[in-house]
Amino acid sequence: MALIDWIQANELLVVSISGASVVVFLASMVLIPLLIVRMPADYFIREKVPLWPGLRPELRMALFAAKNLLGGILLLGGLAMLVLPGQGALTILVGIMLLNFPGKWRLERWLIRRRAIHRMMNWIRAKRHRPALHIPPP
Repeated sequence: MALIDWIQANELLVVSISGASVVVFLASMVLIPLLIVRMPADYFIREKVPLWPGLRPELRMALFAAKNLLGGILLLGGLAMLVLPGQGALTILVGIMLLNFPGKWRLERWLIRRRAIHRMMNWIRAKRHRPALHIPPP
């Protein structure tokens, strides 16, 4: 009974969280495959290059902040999708790929070496006639 009372007392919060969950789920169903298809096949084995080197510093900083904000949203949404409907592991990986933090490159490589994640990403790419992702050696 206590849970039902709490839900009734916090109806707006419950509706807001439910709505956000649906929005993140639907957005991930469109955004995640799009990002996976657009990534270069050698993303996980190539040398990193600076982002947007020819842009003005102000614009580059704004794009950098927007990329990290989107990465954070996807990471949180992916974590939620581990217990809610959705493709949680892929959403977490794409969120991490968009974020900038120390150790990111090593974490990305560890995640892409997981067989289920690698297979799912290559399945999505194959549906769009894109080459398979190259996996770095262990």
